[in-house]
Amino acid sequence: MKHCLAIDIGASSGRHIVGRLEDGELKTEELYRFPNGVTELDGHLTWDVDALLGHVKKGIAIAKEKYPQIESLSIDTWGVDYVLLRGDGEVRPCYAYRDGRTEAVIPKVHEKIPFTRLYRHTGIQFQPFNTVYQLCADKLAGRLEGVTDFLMIPEYLMYRLCGVKAHEYTNATTTGMVSAGTGEYDPAILSALSLPDQLFRPLQQPGTVIGEYEGIKLVLCATHDTASAVEGIPMTEDAPYISSGTWSLLGVKTAKPITNEASELANWSNEGGVGYNRYQKNIMGMWLVNRLRAELCPDRPWNEITAEAEKSRFEETVDANAACFLAPESMKAAFDAALSMKPQSVGDYFRCAYRSLALSYMNAVQELQHNTGKHYDCIYIVGGGAKNAFLNDLTEKATGKKVIALPIEATAIGNLKIQMNVKQNM
Repeated sequence: MKHCLAIDIGASSGRHIVGRLEDGELKTEELYRFPNGVTELDGHLTWDVDALLGHVKKGIAIAKEKYPQIESLSIDTWGVDYVLLRGDGEVRPCYAYRDGRTEAVIPKVHEKIPFTRLYRHTGIQFQPFNTVYQLCADKLAGRLEGVTDFLMIPEYLMYRLCGVKAHEYTNATTTGMVSAGTGEYDPAILSALSLPDQLFRPLQQPGTVIGEYEGIKLVLCATHDTASAVEGIPMTEDAPYISSGTWSLLGVKTAKPITNEASELANWSNEGGVGYNRYQKNIMGMWLVNRLRAELCPDRPWNEITAEAEKSRFEETVDANAACFLAPESMKAAFDAALSMKPQSVGDYFRCAYRSLALSYMNAVQELQHNTGKHYDCIYIVGGGAKNAFLNDLTEKATGKKVIALPIEATAIGNLKIQMNVKQNM
């Protein structure tokens, strides 16, 4: 029986999931899970890519011990972040997207190529951590001197397994440097910012076999985790999705990018999908409640926290996407500063966070319908957040849409389907 291995790594954890087709149905089994998170180094937020690679290899070994005939594997992670190489050596550290190093460089980038022009070329929403700004910060700091390669995190990890330096399309679109028209890195952007041409190689599509590790084929899935998650959603109609994890990615499949003024002003993004465009918006997501929990009640289970949030009558909300919530030293203090009335209990904080997320979803759905000219009746929610019945109920009430919550490992399922070349609605 054909077994494939999906290695799905998020900002807070990673997992190895084996999949197989049984009577036409995809069966999955989680074999290894490991923690992930940013580490502080010299005042900056960074990723420990050596630890990630160690966990990747350990999980593969565990999978091979149980299923010696694994046919293929692939890795997906969050987008935007990358590793620079000089030959085979890494340029350290590997910065994390929540680090504030791009703040000073953003105005300098927009002096050379205004954001409106960037958006018309790429269709990528403004985020201070977009790869284009990170690379320009590297350039100003001299980190690009002698650099021979630029690899997004999953492509870097696969390179360390098989020795092949690949550049996958869906993840590349998160950089803010890929042309919405051609699907390749945009030479006009690279030229305007004087970024080294040799770093930006032709892009490869999901499904491409790039090498081998210990007898296992390495296949490019949609290495941006949201792109794989969308492939893993068993949709039966044209409907919006929310991939609910550290970030909430709310969007819809479209045939082509939508890069008009309304989309730019509402800060919508156009990212690569598997044969389609993902027209979507980043919303702060479970980051808010995860950080509140770590600070206020780290030992309490989620069901107790959400039960207390349901009992709370705290009615004030915040802008869930405000910059103050991106990487605060204290999430509690960030909420306190944003509110006119201070919450009096743990339940108050979480009720505020959940209601604020639901309102962000409502606003995004309204923008989505306006910008696409379509009306939608339901929303599919996948990922960890789909397990939260309270948030799902708030979302349904706020948006007026039927919520179809699928608490499945959609990203790993999409990763596996691409490896197996399984059609979307199997």
